[in-house]
Amino acid sequence: MRMNKKKETVPNLRFSEYVNSERWIITELNKLLNYERPDLYIVDSDNYRSEGIPVLTANKSFILGYTDEKNNIYSHVPVIIFDDFTTEKKYVDFSFKVKSSAIKILKPKGNNILKFIFELMNTINFKVKEHKRYYISTYQKLSVFVPNDVGEQQKIADCLSSVDDLIEAEIIKLKALEKYKKGLMQKLFPAEGKTLPEWRFPEFKECGEWKSKSIGMACDIFSGGTPDTSKKEFYGGTIPFIRSAEINKTSTELFITEEGVKNSSAKMVKKGDILIALYGANSGEVALSRIDGAINQAILCLRHETNNSFVYHYFTHMQKRIISKYIQGGQGNLSGQIIKSVNLYFPKPEEQQKIADCLSEIDTMITEQSIKVEQLKIHKKGLMQGLFPFLKEADA
Repeated sequence: MRMNKKKETVPNLRFSEYVNSERWIITELNKLLNYERPDLYIVDSDNYRSEGIPVLTANKSFILGYTDEKNNIYSHVPVIIFDDFTTEKKYVDFSFKVKSSAIKILKPKGNNILKFIFELMNTINFKVKEHKRYYISTYQKLSVFVPNDVGEQQKIADCLSSVDDLIEAEIIKLKALEKYKKGLMQKLFPAEGKTLPEWRFPEFKECGEWKSKSIGMACDIFSGGTPDTSKKEFYGGTIPFIRSAEINKTSTELFITEEGVKNSSAKMVKKGDILIALYGANSGEVALSRIDGAINQAILCLRHETNNSFVYHYFTHMQKRIISKYIQGGQGNLSGQIIKSVNLYFPKPEEQQKIADCLSEIDTMITEQSIKVEQLKIHKKGLMQGLFPFLKEADA
């Protein structure tokens, strides 16, 4: 007679004190979690403020804004908040209100460790269909492996929390660098309505006024095009085909052939050219091209007469001003004519270079810090792959 099979396993990585402990057993999430509807804690108004009580959603924006509504604030934290429509979840250790009833508030059953359960949920590969609602009661029926010993749950939670703390500390450093650069640009470039910056390097204080010039007069400007997608011979070549979402990347999804460039409006750009996204989700974003390649019609290329880097930093400084003027409410597109009409003020080439070098040095620091954050996130992902086992069947 064939014996019943019991699903159990052990993770690839285990803390030394648990190496000889029992194998992990399979269970359902509903054995680990209780949930609460948020009806009492839903915010009354969408009039969000810049400070106050956080209003949460579980999607990527997480904190929608802040409210001054002081009634019915959820304060029995920590908890996990879960979104029925996206299955996104967040670990929350501060008081809050929520946006809608689609948010569920999850708490541990018994002496299970909430942080462990949260990280365990993050290992579940759950395919979400658009516009479908996944009620927590259904999601809780998913199977997971857990250790019998709550002490092992705590050990894993503490380990991953330490990595989270390190990631958060590095993110704070990254945000500080970004804030520092933003403040520096406000000093090094003329404010709206001004012709001179507030700060100048000592060697340029007596160098006189900055000269007004439109981007159209100061730069060579062109946009690109897309080769006929029905012509296979135009694609699969060696030329990176840069689209608007890729203006700041070192690689592209598509490559085209020389024949594709010759038989279309696609235009070649060089590493260091200024690229501006004209329309699409990132309309108004600007970057210095990191590769040689071809651009499509959604990208405008600028080549300044003396210093691309100076214009790039200047345009970055003015980006929000331009977007608010021409892409009101997040709707609308830029055009070559709009960009050409933007007026800048230019000092002598030597001062341009000094400003560009200063800001580029900070950009290097920001890039290095961003890489450090990403490496820590990759490290955590690798740890989780070792600390949490995959479902597999083993003989009892």
